[in-house]
Amino acid sequence: MNGKDFLSDQEVRWCPGCGDYSVLKQFTEVLASLEADPANTVVVSGIGCSSRLPYYVNTYGIHSLHGRAPSVATGIKLANPSLDVWIITGDGDALSIGGNHLLHVLRRNVQVPILLFNNEIYGLTKGQYSPTSRAGALSKSTPLGSIDYPLNPQTLALGAGATFVARSMDRNPTHLRQILMLAKSHEGSALVEIYQNCNVFNDGVFEAFTDKKMQSDHAIFLTHGEPLVFGSHRDKGLVLSGSQVQVVSLTDRSASECWIHDERDPMKAYALARMTGDLRPFGVFYREDRSVFEKQVHRALSETRSLEEVLAMGRTWKVD
Repeated sequence: MNGKDFLSDQEVRWCPGCGDYSVLKQFTEVLASLEADPANTVVVSGIGCSSRLPYYVNTYGIHSLHGRAPSVATGIKLANPSLDVWIITGDGDALSIGGNHLLHVLRRNVQVPILLFNNEIYGLTKGQYSPTSRAGALSKSTPLGSIDYPLNPQTLALGAGATFVARSMDRNPTHLRQILMLAKSHEGSALVEIYQNCNVFNDGVFEAFTDKKMQSDHAIFLTHGEPLVFGSHRDKGLVLSGSQVQVVSLTDRSASECWIHDERDPMKAYALARMTGDLRPFGVFYREDRSVFEKQVHRALSETRSLEEVLAMGRTWKVD
C-alpha cells in the first residue's frame, strides 16, 4: 500500500498553497507505512480548515463539533479500545472553545495521536486572530494589533500532564513523518503541534523556522541524547543556566559541553517549550510512560460489583 491508497474520492478543498496539503500527504504516507487497516481507523476532527481532513482520507471519520474532537475520540476509544483513533484539530478549534476538552484528553492519557495544526490565525472564518496569534498581530478582528498574550500549546500540554509532546512543520515532510510515527507508537495521548502556513491570511509567519535559507539559524532539531547544537556552521549551542536557556558560541567550547537533550526530563522540556522568540525547537520535547485511560476504565468495569454492594460502600446511614 502507498499513501494514495488512503486518499478518498473527495475533492480536496483547501486554498492553493495551503500547508494542509503537506500534512495530508504525510499523514496518508504514515498510514501506509503502518499498514493501517482503513476499517479499523477513525479520524476525528472539530471545526476549521484542518478539520476538513477526515473527508479526504479513506477511513472512518467524524467531523464533529467545534472543539469537541477530544471528547468524541475519548468516547470512541472507550467504546472500542482496539480502534486506531486520530484527532485532527487547529489552534482555534483546540485552544479556544476546545481548550477544556484538550486538557482532559491529555491528563487522562487516552491513546490517541493529536495533530494540532497551528497557523496562528482563524482561516476558515476568514482571518480573525486566534489564541496563538502573537501580540500585535494584525487581523480582521484586530486591525490595530492584538493585545492578547498568545497561548503556548507546548506549555499548556505539559501543564496538563501530557505524556508525549512534540512539534514539527508542514515544510519538512521527512521530519513530520518521523514525528507522526513516534506519536502513533506512543502509549497514550500524543500532542503534535504542526507549524502550518496559511498563505492567505497569515503568510510567512513561520518563515524563519521553515525556510531552508534561514532555518539552520532559527530552528533546533531535537534528538534524544544529543547536544543541542544549531547554526549554518553548527557553531552555536544551548546551555541551561538555572532554568533559563542561553545561546553560546562553540568557537571556544566543545559541543559536548552543551545541553544534552533528554526527552524524559519534564523541567528541561518546559524550558524548551518556553522558547517563543526567533529560536525554536522541533522534535519530541517530552515523553513518559503512564497507564492508558481506556485500559483503566475497562479494567474497572471488569471488577464491577452489584448495585447493593456499591450502595453499601463507604459511609452509610440507616434511617428509622
